[in-house]
Amino acid sequence: MPKVKPHRKSPSLDMTPMVDLAFLLVTFFMLTATPTEDTAVLVDTPSSVSDKKLPETGVLTLAIDKEGRVFFSTEAQQVKIKALETVGAKYGVNFSQAQKRTFSLLPDFGLPVQKLGQYLNLSSEERKQVKQEGIPTDSLNNQLAEWVIASRSANIAQTGKAPYIAIKGDGQADVPTVKNVIKILQEKNLNRFYLITDLEIQPVASK
Repeated sequence: MPKVKPHRKSPSLDMTPMVDLAFLLVTFFMLTATPTEDTAVLVDTPSSVSDKKLPETGVLTLAIDKEGRVFFSTEAQQVKIKALETVGAKYGVNFSQAQKRTFSLLPDFGLPVQKLGQYLNLSSEERKQVKQEGIPTDSLNNQLAEWVIASRSANIAQTGKAPYIAIKGDGQADVPTVKNVIKILQEKNLNRFYLITDLEIQPVASK
């Protein structure tokens, strides 16, 4: 007597929980993400054979573009706000809460503190059209040193440790400007800093 073969059914997979999870993750990232603007300056760093990596957090970056303009950046929002208050007070410039909030979201900037208020009042699209002149670094108006010291002190107060300092110079930046930035750091007894470069790919030796 032949055996009766049971009717086989294709297994079904309910994707509803997976879709719900995907939407929950998308919603979470949308609500927790902090919007930022594009960087104010693009720097094409020179290459080197050093493979030492820059720390991912707690870094003050001084960028120098090919025109010799100097820009400043750090990622901690509260450090930015405290530094803005400190440097502003030194030069007699006050900032509103809205301006402080906008400043904390800037990835970098390169303007004298006296022009920051007007810049921060612009819309995001309007700020993209502004060609920033760079932070003053001359001996009579050395605002870069003030930003470094104020941000360093704010970072220590917030985290309990000093931030790393990195110089990101364009490969076509003039040497005197780079030397001047290094001199400014050394005059403030900040003798340890990183020089940001691209990793140079070494050719593979043929056997």
